[in-house]
Amino acid sequence: MTFDPKSLRQWWPNPSKPRPIVIFGAGSIVGDAHLPAYKQGGFPVAGLYDPNAEKAAALAAQWGIRAFTSEAEALAVEGAIFDLATPPAAHATILSKLPRGSHALIQKPMGSDLNGASDILRVCRERDIKAAVNFQLRFAPMMLALYDAVNKGYLGEVVDFDAWLALATPWGLWPFLKGLPRIEIAMHSIHYLDFIRGLLGNPRGVHAKTIGHPNHDVAQTRTAAILDYGDKVRCVLSVNHDHDFGRKFQACEFRIAGTKGAAYVKLGVNLDYPRGEPDELWIRPEDGSDWVEVKLDGAWFPDAFVNRMANLQRFASGEDQELIGSVEDAWQTMALVEAAYQSSAAPATPIAELPKA
Repeated sequence: MTFDPKSLRQWWPNPSKPRPIVIFGAGSIVGDAHLPAYKQGGFPVAGLYDPNAEKAAALAAQWGIRAFTSEAEALAVEGAIFDLATPPAAHATILSKLPRGSHALIQKPMGSDLNGASDILRVCRERDIKAAVNFQLRFAPMMLALYDAVNKGYLGEVVDFDAWLALATPWGLWPFLKGLPRIEIAMHSIHYLDFIRGLLGNPRGVHAKTIGHPNHDVAQTRTAAILDYGDKVRCVLSVNHDHDFGRKFQACEFRIAGTKGAAYVKLGVNLDYPRGEPDELWIRPEDGSDWVEVKLDGAWFPDAFVNRMANLQRFASGEDQELIGSVEDAWQTMALVEAAYQSSAAPATPIAELPKA
């Protein structure tokens, strides 16, 4: 089997007739990722709404779109895709007001915790809302290509997954995180857990420990986790956001090994954030004599947001049969997050004491 890196999929097909998008929220993620992605993808934006009218008007003016004067005005747009770029605690309330049978994109995480995720799932089921959660790492060009390489058999059966992060994350850029009890797994590594579920399915369980750092008051910034996939697959995450000693030995990478080949991924956006570095994907295919770089035609931000919305748009029009990352699927990522926090809070297995002489 000849490996052709150019044959790997990096982009989701565009919908033939995209629906208008109504955005709830006018935070930084909307201006930095959602609106640039929708412009790039050619998705029409009907407008945005935020309770902070001044903030909404300023962002709308910057992008030449409409700022709705009321929530009711935003909800009245016919045939819209509703994009909830809102805090987790607000998702269920907004979803309960959407027209029955609507299609929606929900900003991650899916609620503040598993109970919140369950409320969102219940509302979507009751109102027949076809919703996806914006765990968009699955849709990054490098990850679409990796999934494609695995599906085409270039790695054989995946038996090993390592996520290694040693970097300096500027948590101060997100003041809303101050005082929150759950940070690292719930806000950051949740992307990796969701991606792993997309690659390997649901694990049997998780062993995890997540902690803070004495140099700051952010609840957690360091995590170690093992996902239990039985006796065949080893899956480990080592995450340290406090490796602030210069770029030289920092890292943000995945190593995926199969029975016949392997892959290496560099997640560049997290290095020197928010400026970032280029993403990278390398494949050592079955029967290959060396590593082959897959030239990437895009980056995690904002291109994953283009692909994420393309799948939702195509599902709404019937062009895609599967909604990737639906609320039904995303709830299981939230359940894995919850299990990780429960594991972290549970006592470790005690070590036997030295017998007395």
